[in-house]
Parts: sequence; structure tokens; C-alpha cells
Amino acid sequence: MAKSVGTSAKAWRVLAVSTLAFTACFMVWMMFGVIGIPIRKALNLNATEFGLLTAMPVLSGSLVRVPLGIWTDRFGGRIVMAWVMGLAIPAIWLLSYATQYWQFLALGLFIGLAGGSFSVGTPYVARWFPRGRQGFAMGIYGAGNSGAAVNKFIAPAIVVAFGWTVVPQVYAAIMLGALLLFWFMSATDPSHQSAGSVSFAEQFKALNDPRVLRYCQYYSIVFGGYVGLSLWMVQFYVGEFGLDIRVAALLAACFSLPGGVLRAVGGWLSDKYGAHSVTWWVLWVSWICLFLLSYPQTDLTVVTVNGPRTFHIGLNVYAFTALMFVLGVAMAFGKASVFKYISDDYPKNIGAISGVVGLAGGLGGFVLPIMFGALMDLTGVRSSAFMLLYGVVWVSLIWMYFTEVRHTAVMGKDAPAAPSFAR
Repeated sequence: MAKSVGTSAKAWRVLAVSTLAFTACFMVWMMFGVIGIPIRKALNLNATEFGLLTAMPVLSGSLVRVPLGIWTDRFGGRIVMAWVMGLAIPAIWLLSYATQYWQFLALGLFIGLAGGSFSVGTPYVARWFPRGRQGFAMGIYGAGNSGAAVNKFIAPAIVVAFGWTVVPQVYAAIMLGALLLFWFMSATDPSHQSAGSVSFAEQFKALNDPRVLRYCQYYSIVFGGYVGLSLWMVQFYVGEFGLDIRVAALLAACFSLPGGVLRAVGGWLSDKYGAHSVTWWVLWVSWICLFLLSYPQTDLTVVTVNGPRTFHIGLNVYAFTALMFVLGVAMAFGKASVFKYISDDYPKNIGAISGVVGLAGGLGGFVLPIMFGALMDLTGVRSSAFMLLYGVVWVSLIWMYFTEVRHTAVMGKDAPAAPSFAR
């Protein structure tokens, strides 16, 4: 339970430097979303191979989230975060010297350690704040997801001016600077650490709760979908609309940026209205956006009384970007609301639970780019990526309705009492 120090200047300083550190980590984690495009051309990769390349850091960053979350509960977030950032720096630098596909995949796994920083910082910052502000605090920290947008601003300019090999060198320097800033500006509170006698098995007992599986499903959409699309959108704009990589990255940031920075707003809304209400509306907004985004560019020929007439149906670049912006906002709110669920239900072991939920979301971000590439190779339709996400959201809406909505108030409206087996 957070102390009164949770509202002190030290708490806000810890939150600020932790958010900056996570922004740097996420920027590195999403690096292949931009530099993967010239690498793809150099290695002559197909869409599936490109998807695997971009997804490798996401895989390792997801798999380490559970142990990192548990270690954060046991040893404190400051030391664990510093180790995660420090171990990723050599791999980032060495990426500049890779020349073969397997080398990129192997280094991508080590670079992915940076992505595990989420399950470290989330419980670390939450414990500095009282329960009524934890959703907002975790939302601010989660706004470090905007590192995906920062990557889209920085990397294309470097690629065009100096070549892609300079990007990892610049990013290694940025990560080192962020590590030093975090270490000297953050703090440790021994009361935030679990007793050393607590075993991994004891911390994992809460994972038998079926609610955790539901939170994993939600997060695999709002975070996994966000990661997958952030990695995929630059090359989508280049291929679908024929844009220059810099313009494509700028437009792709219209999804990545609100999907990151507005997470704090989602945390505030979750504190005010509850995690359930926010998540329910997030899924509906995402469902509508993905339905519209799924429609491919189509030429429809209709036989009229005056002969055949062809109509073109499809989103232009402006309508497409506007829908992606709305989808990014919805996912930002959803990422915050899922972790508000966790802080409400598991205040004593946020790290272990957030690690598992983060793992599910990260694995979604790993699988989706590969599936996007496989579907495009199979069908030749780029919007098949949105068709896939549309189906996943539809399943989640049905699941949420039968497990929560029928028995829970939404935005203050009364709902019938749940039967005893659902309580």
C-alpha cells in the first residue's frame, strides 16, 4: 500500500524520469518498423520475412516481462530497470554491423530486452502513489509508448541523410543517456519490495484467477494491436499510397503518437469511471474503426441501363489517417484501463500480474506482424491486416459481454446483480 510519500515531489520526479526512460526503451523496441524497410530491400525479403524481422524484439521483450515483473516486486524497480536498459545497449550498437538475415534476428532478440521495461516501470511508479491516483500514474508512465512515434520522427531523417546503419548508433547513445538520467534522478523505497522469503510459486498463485486470462485478452488487442500496427504502418503507407518514407513515417505517427501520450488520459478516465466502462467503449470504437479500415481498394462495375459503369470504393490517405488517429486514441485509453483493472484487483503483486498481462500483449505484438505479412503474401490485400484485427475485437466484445457487461454498471448505469457463480 502506497505511503503518503506517494504525492510528494520525489514521487513525481520518479514518475517523470521513469517515463523518459521507458520512452527511450520503446523507441528502440520499435526501431525495425522504420529501418526494416531499407533492410528489407537490401536482403530482398518477402512480407512474411519482414514481419518476422520487425517482430523479433517484441518476442523477447514479451517473454521477459513475467520474470522482470516478479523481480521488480522482490528487488525494486530502480535496479531492475537499470539492468534492463544497460544490457540492451551493446546489442543496439552491434546492429549497425549486421549484414545477414540471421544476424538481424539474433540481435533483435537482445534489443527486445528494452521492451521488458514496461513490466518493471508499471509497478515501480504505481507504488509511489495512493490507489486513487495509480491509474493516472500508470497512464503517464505508459505514455512512454509514444517512443514509437518518436522513432518515426527521428529514424527516417537519419536514414535519408546518413543511411540506416547510423540509426542504431544514435539510439545506443540515447539509451545510454536515458540510463544515466534515470539512475541519478530516480529513487528507491524499501517498503515497495516484497519480502525476500516470498517464492515465485507463491507470487504466481494469483494467476489461477480466470480474470487474468480476460485481462490478457483485452491487452493483446489494445497493446498487441498497437505494437503490431506501429511496426507495420510505415511500410503500409509506402506500399498502399506510394509515399516517401519520411511522409509515410509522419502519417504513421498520427496513430503512434496519440496511442502513446493519451494513455495518461485513459488512466484518469479509468480512475473516474472504472476500468470496465472504459474498456467496453474502447472495444466498440476499435471495432467500428477496424471495420472501415478493413475494406480494400475496390473497383465495382455495375450494369446500368446505359451500360457498364465502374465505381471506385476505398479510403483515401486522409480518411485512412483520420481513422488510424481515432483507433490510436482508443487503444491508448484501453491500455490504461486494463492496468487499472490490475491495480484494483492485485495491489500487492502488481508486478507479477502486470508481467503476465504484458506478456500476452507483447506476444500479440509479436504474432500480428508475422500474420499481417503472411496474409498479404497469401491474399495480396494489404487491408487484410485490419480484417484480422476486426475479427479479434469482435470475439473480445462477445466475451466481455457475457463475462462482465451483463452484470456490471457501465458509465454509472445500473446493471442487474450478477448470479452467485459470476461474482
